Amino acid sequence: MLRRWLLAFWFAVACSAVFSAVATLPACGTCRSASCATPADVALASWNDTPTRHAIEDFVRRVTARGSPEHVAPAERIAVIDNDGTLWTEQPEYPQVLFMMDRARELAPGNPGWNDTEPFRSMLAGDPASAFQSSPDAFKIALEATFGGMTVDEFHARSRQWLAGSRNSKWGRFHGELVFQPMIELLDYLRGHGFKVFIVTGGDTEFTRVFAEELYGVPPEQVIGTSMTMIYQQGEHGPEVYRRPLREYGNDREEKVVGIQRQIGRRPILAVGNSQGDRAMVEWTTAGAGARLGMFVHHTDAEREWAYDRASRIGRLDGVLDEAASRGWVIIDMKGDWATVFPK
Repeated sequence: MLRRWLLAFWFAVACSAVFSAVATLPACGTCRSASCATPADVALASWNDTPTRHAIEDFVRRVTARGSPEHVAPAERIAVIDNDGTLWTEQPEYPQVLFMMDRARELAPGNPGWNDTEPFRSMLAGDPASAFQSSPDAFKIALEATFGGMTVDEFHARSRQWLAGSRNSKWGRFHGELVFQPMIELLDYLRGHGFKVFIVTGGDTEFTRVFAEELYGVPPEQVIGTSMTMIYQQGEHGPEVYRRPLREYGNDREEKVVGIQRQIGRRPILAVGNSQGDRAMVEWTTAGAGARLGMFVHHTDAEREWAYDRASRIGRLDGVLDEAASRGWVIIDMKGDWATVFPK
């Protein structure tokens, strides 16, 4: 009897020790310290030691540290990030615009009227500036004409094929190689602290879905962009989803806020963009209660990438620069804040 009692006693002691040890570990997504994942000095290795990096670290600590008065539950840790100009380079032209122009040249022989009709005339002439300034609906018209009427699978295949062969005219590198290393690190850092990251882009949703997971670790269901109307019907090889030649909704400026609400159903607590087209998204994000962080990438490095802002046709950043300080928005100075721009 004594032997049984001793065995039971020591078993209880051992179990208590194990449970006590487990109880001291930080719960996933609710850190006791500033970081329960990779330390910031390692995770944000391509960020210089500047107030911008400190603002990121401080915000993440405040919303994730257990016991913090500004702690945010993991389910509410939503981050929305623009793509063009924020996650990869958008100069000298948006990659998807170049894709549309190549597709227009492919389709031109069967559409002789395009030679005298905008935006196609300028697209065929290699002049995207004139093409997409020809009318407010120029981008919509071009998107519908070049990529409507094909199956989603076919569009994905064409997108992959184009990305595998097209290079940036300045750098001579594939578009997928011109992602911003500091932003990739930021995405990983946020995910390591329980954030769910969404890409919110003015570009085509299905085009972005082709590369988002490989380049950024963002799955297709977490991409919000401009969308074509779709229809399910029987195709040559069985049931298919087709992209109809009609845009369902855009996703720029105020439309980004509507797209976020439509797909996520929660107001984000962190938003990052790079242009006036992202202003509404950042404004709405930072207007909510509790800790919030809004940031804009400012392209200030002509040597390592490009330098542009107020006068640029692409990624214009104007009024935001004037109101950022009063609104508490962080301006990411590419030249000063980033030790590295592109991956080696």
